[in-house]
Formats: sequence, structure tokens, C-alpha cells
Amino acid sequence: MARSRRTLGLLAGAAVVILVVAGSGVWWFLIRDDAPEAANIEAAGETLDQQSESPGSSSQAGGDVDGSWTVDTSVGTFEDFTGTWAGYRVEEELARVGSHTAVGRTPDVTGTMTVEGGQVTGVDVQVDLTTLKSDSGTRDGALSSRGLESERFPTATFTLSQPLSVPQGVADGQQASTRATGELTIHGVTKEVTVDIDTKLSNGKAAVVGNAPLKLTDFGIEPPTGFSVLSIKDEGAFEFQIFFAKQ
Repeated sequence: MARSRRTLGLLAGAAVVILVVAGSGVWWFLIRDDAPEAANIEAAGETLDQQSESPGSSSQAGGDVDGSWTVDTSVGTFEDFTGTWAGYRVEEELARVGSHTAVGRTPDVTGTMTVEGGQVTGVDVQVDLTTLKSDSGTRDGALSSRGLESERFPTATFTLSQPLSVPQGVADGQQASTRATGELTIHGVTKEVTVDIDTKLSNGKAAVVGNAPLKLTDFGIEPPTGFSVLSIKDEGAFEFQIFFAKQ
């Protein structure tokens, strides 16, 4: 009888261990929120500094900022998000999982920036929404015909509407913050937005990192739901990390 009790006790203990391990596995694969972190100027600045230290590069910090700049996709890589990209970040509620952060990004960013007399007088950026990638191919496919409807509205654009002064210290290679006001077009709708921006210059290149809150319904976007997606918050954000090279 004593042996039976010990056996039952061992079996019960083993069952508890199995349940804990299984529960941890469910959390790891289904519940944990492993969305990529938002871009930050420290990491982007390190990428610029590493490129400046590569063979054939000069060691100047910032330099003269006046001139024409174009989006440079040669800095970093998209695979680890150290290069140029733009995308979205929204919160969703998943069946049997709960709250989850959905992040989609694309490296297909083009555009120009013009600096004259210490002021940024023009910024025109285009983003190809048809190549947005997230951690879910199902989500990416749904957004082509629902929500963003990237098949109908394949391009998002941002155009600076008010000149802004180049932040103090940028020409000396320091990191700096500012705000830019411009017109954002998504889903065929144009709205004025104010974008928080961090920037750094190094060796004739500029890292520009930013984000701004985005209300989907303001752009005529109905948050798509489905069998596994119970709801998507109307409030999200668009975010970007863009490297420019001076021409």
C-alpha cells in the first residue's frame, strides 16, 4: 500500500512537471509577444558609425548638412532591421492567445530630403505597402485586400509641409531630436501629422528614426478581424528608420 501511495505521488508529481513544461511551451510559441522593438537612434547611430569605420570610409563626424539627400538602402540590412525600413505597429486581440503586438515592415522606401541654410525645406518619401512583412503570412495576405488594401492603395507617402531647423549639434555628429509636420497619405487619404524624429549624421550619411500615432479610421481603414483575430485597436503607429546619403 505504501509503495502504491509513493507511486501515485510520483505520477502526480510527473504530471505537474509535464503540465508546467507544456504550459511554458504554449506561452513560448503562442502567447509571448516577441514583436521587434521600435527603432531607436542609438542603434541606428551605431550602424552608421560601423560603416564609417569600414575600409575606404572617412572618419568625419557630421559635416555640412546643406544639400540634396536621397534614401540610402546600402546601410545595414533589412533581415535584422539595421537598414532602412518603414511600417506599422498595432495592438490586436487573438483568440486563445490574448493581446499581441502586430508589427509589419518593408525595406522598399525611396525619397529625398533637401537642406538649405540650416533648414530642412523638403522631404518626400514613398513606401511600397505591397511588400510589408510581419510575423504572420496570413496577416500579410489579408492586408492586401482588407484593412490597408495594399492592392488598391500600394503606396504610402510623407511630404514635409513646414520647414524645420536642423537640430543643434547634428552637424558635429551628435544625436538630436526634433518634430516634423507633414502630409501623410495612406489608403488614399491624406492627413497632416506631426512626427517625432531623432537623427544623427556620420560620414555624409544621416540616420532618421521616427514614429507618430495613427488612428486607422481617420484614413478610412477598417481594422480587419477574422477567425483568429478578435479585434484590432483603432489607434496604432507608423514608424520608420531611414538612412539618407548626401549627393
